[in-house]
Amino acid sequence: MKEFRRRIYRNLSEIVADLRAILAQRPHIKPLLRGTLVSAAFRERLMLAVTGVNACRYCSYVHTQQALSEGLSPEEIADLQEGELAGSPLEEQAALLYAQHWAETRGQPAAEARQRILAQYGAERGAAIELALQAIQMSNLLGNTFDYLLYRASFGRWGGAH
Repeated sequence: MKEFRRRIYRNLSEIVADLRAILAQRPHIKPLLRGTLVSAAFRERLMLAVTGVNACRYCSYVHTQQALSEGLSPEEIADLQEGELAGSPLEEQAALLYAQHWAETRGQPAAEARQRILAQYGAERGAAIELALQAIQMSNLLGNTFDYLLYRASFGRWGGAH
């Protein structure tokens, strides 16, 4: 049986904890979706940076489509999904690096990395960035967990294990 290599939820309590963390920020969700503190294009870059780390095929598809509609080029989208940031706006690259770090640490970034983001973008915009990261991380892990269940049900013969 091939090994399933993508990040998944390991138990229900992880899902509940992530959902609670997002719901605790309910007042900030609409401004994030409206592009008040983080533009829609920037938000999609953040989503693609995290999805690139977590390799969720569902989120990759959805956010590729949304990024295209927000004016990102196919080349920039492909680069973001591969972890390359050079084609992204310079003023967003620190947040995109942070997004990758955030995903790699399962939402537990180094304190100094978080402080740098808050110092660079401000507390309110930094909080909006982190809310976007939490939302896409949860979506990625839910999608990957669904794929893991498909993988287990197929006794490891399912082709989407990577």
